Amino acid sequence: MDWTTPGPEEVAPGVHRIPLPLPMDGLKAVNVYAVLGEESHTLIDGGWEIDIAQRALQDALGELGLAPQDFDQCLVTHHHRDHYTMALGLRRRAGLVVGLGEGEAEQLEAIRSTTGGFNGARDLLLAADATSVIEGLAALPSQRLDPQDWEDPDRWLQDEESVAAAGRSLRVRATPGHTQGHVVFFDDESDLIFAGDHVLPHITPSIGFQTKPVRTPLADYLGSLADMLTERDRLLLPAHGLAGGRLHARVEELLAHHDTRLAQTEAAVRAGASTGFAVTQALRWTRHERHLSELDAMNQMLATTETLAHLQVLVAQERVRESTVDGCWRYS
Repeated sequence: MDWTTPGPEEVAPGVHRIPLPLPMDGLKAVNVYAVLGEESHTLIDGGWEIDIAQRALQDALGELGLAPQDFDQCLVTHHHRDHYTMALGLRRRAGLVVGLGEGEAEQLEAIRSTTGGFNGARDLLLAADATSVIEGLAALPSQRLDPQDWEDPDRWLQDEESVAAAGRSLRVRATPGHTQGHVVFFDDESDLIFAGDHVLPHITPSIGFQTKPVRTPLADYLGSLADMLTERDRLLLPAHGLAGGRLHARVEELLAHHDTRLAQTEAAVRAGASTGFAVTQALRWTRHERHLSELDAMNQMLATTETLAHLQVLVAQERVRESTVDGCWRYS
C-alpha cells in the first residue's frame, strides 16, 4: 500500500490516518490523525497550509461525515511547517484550539524575528567551512515568511501533562532532538503513540538544523529515543509512513543506525577529514547512498548540520578532538 494515497485509514478504533500532500520532491506527505469521540473530536498535527492540503483534509473528513468545524482542537507534535502551519489555519477558519510543546516557544520567536532564508544555519555552515553550501542557499528563490504561520499556540503543552482529547486522555512526553520542543502523545489506555517525527518507520528525522540552533541536538535526540524504551511497547502512529509498526523495535533500529553513523563519522575524521564539511562530503546520504554533490542545496545544508551534530557527540565521548581555527571548527 502506498502510504500517501489520499483518504482516511482507520488505524485503531476511532483513530483515522489522513495523509496530506507536501510540496517537496522527497517527502511526499504528512500524516494527520483524526481522533473521533462521541462528543468531541481532535486532530493530531495539522499539515502544511497550502490549498491542495486543505482540500485533501476536507475531502478525507467528508468521507467520515465530518468537517474541520466539527473538531475542537489540534495537538501538534512540533513547529515545523508541515505540521504546524495548517493547524493555525484551522484555528483561523474553523476555531480549533491549537496545542504545542512549550519547548518550541524559543524557535517560534526566532522564526518571527528573522527576515527569512536560512539565517539559523549560516553560522553553523561557516563553522563547518561549508561556504559552497551557503552560496547554494543564497541562489535559491527567497521565501517571505508569513507571520500568521508562526503565531503562538493557544496552549503550551508541558512534559507529562494529560490532555483530554475526544474522550481519551493523551499523555504529553517531551522528546527534544528533531526540534527543541518536539513532543509525542501517548494513549496509554489504547497502547498508542502519536510519534510525530520522533520515531519514523522508514527514514530518520533530520537532526541539527533549527532557526535558533541548540547546543546538543543529537545527544538530546538519542536520550529521547532511549526514553521510549522505558515506556510500554505500543502501536506506532508516525507522521510520515504507514502506521502499524511497534515502537520498541523501531527505536532500537534508530539507535543502531546512529551508532553506525557515529562510527562512520569517526572513521572519516581518522582518514583525514578535518572540517565538518569535509566529513559531510566523505559520508553517503539517503537510503540510496548518494554523494553530497548529488543533493540539492537545502539537503546539503541539512546533511552538514547533521554531521556537525554527530561530531559534537563524538567530541563529548572523547573519540574526536575539536579546535577552532579562524572561526572554523577543526577535528582530529
